[in-house]
Amino acid sequence: MTAGARVAESQIQSRPKVDSATQIGSGKVEELKALIHLHEAGVVIFDRELTPTQQRNLERALDVKVLDRTQLILDIFARRARTREGQLQVELAQLNYLLPRLTGRGAAMSRLGAGIGSRGPGETKLETDRRRIHQRIHAIERDLERVRGGRTTQRQQRQAVPLATIALVGYTNAGKSSLFNRLTGAEVLADAKMFATLDPTVRHITLPSRRRVLVSDTVGFIRNLPTTLVKAFRATLEEVVEAELLLHVVDASSPEAAGHTAHVMATLQEIGADTTLQILVLNKIDQVPGEPDAASLARRILEDADHQPAGAVAISARTGAGFDALLKKIDDTLALDPVTLCTFRIPAGEGGPIHTLHQHALVISTSYADEMCVIQAETPESIRRRLSKYLIA
Repeated sequence: MTAGARVAESQIQSRPKVDSATQIGSGKVEELKALIHLHEAGVVIFDRELTPTQQRNLERALDVKVLDRTQLILDIFARRARTREGQLQVELAQLNYLLPRLTGRGAAMSRLGAGIGSRGPGETKLETDRRRIHQRIHAIERDLERVRGGRTTQRQQRQAVPLATIALVGYTNAGKSSLFNRLTGAEVLADAKMFATLDPTVRHITLPSRRRVLVSDTVGFIRNLPTTLVKAFRATLEEVVEAELLLHVVDASSPEAAGHTAHVMATLQEIGADTTLQILVLNKIDQVPGEPDAASLARRILEDADHQPAGAVAISARTGAGFDALLKKIDDTLALDPVTLCTFRIPAGEGGPIHTLHQHALVISTSYADEMCVIQAETPESIRRRLSKYLIA
């Protein structure tokens, strides 16, 4: 499997309610003990989140390492992180997961207070560990804020040039990186494993209209993505939030395509990107029997979806089928350069921005006050972005 383990056996349990002590109940625990002995297994993985108490009780009863869904995903993320940003994001999520799971006698051995008669034996290792983890979390958050600031600067520099931004999103292993590589000629790792891409990569492509646009590849989504991961990867996910168009890549050959699409839609809503224009990219049609039709595939996959994409295109990132249609759809969906009424406040001594507005926008009015020039103009989106720091309305 993706995490590097070999699956000896998997089981599904149906029960009316979760057991508070072990989640699966004492009978199932005994059954698991026998299976662990039979397969000589070293780890048991639960496909849902365990409470700290449940995890401790299970490890005590089974005498093997017990991992839950979040811990497994964090382990995979740790293997995939390549850049400093990705490593920081994973470490932050791991520490936030670990903190409530520290165990020990804690309060019974803690420093009781100051003054005669109130001194305890000193700070325990548990309390020291907690303090160190809190300190490390704060240090990582500061580092990530700097990373976020740097990414924001990079984004602003890109936005200063009139290029639209497109982000690839989708369930993990839907083929986003393969699509990205074929679109841009890049060499991003494309692997048939979960979360093969953690760190966003941005490249430019040229559309049939000769317009150039920026395309970014992002981390794959998954059902019940842990909240700690969504928070930790905020800087990365901002590439999705800031994009003007999303290419929602779906593995059309998967029997779980509808469910995967719904999970991606839910995650987009969680990060505030659910209203961004989307094109549904139905990938891997070379693995779909017959002659797949984009419209019928989309209807089946989006049957229960609240938000409908701007259209659907069937492609194969492996063979290149459907790419001309995809590029044309992107061209048709992206706004050319919409014009809006804007007001700019520019220092009177800065002739460049003032000249740009007179050259590329329709100036409605100009006034001067306190060595500032206030210009109201019908402004193309590309120019509005370039002069965004002067924008007041």
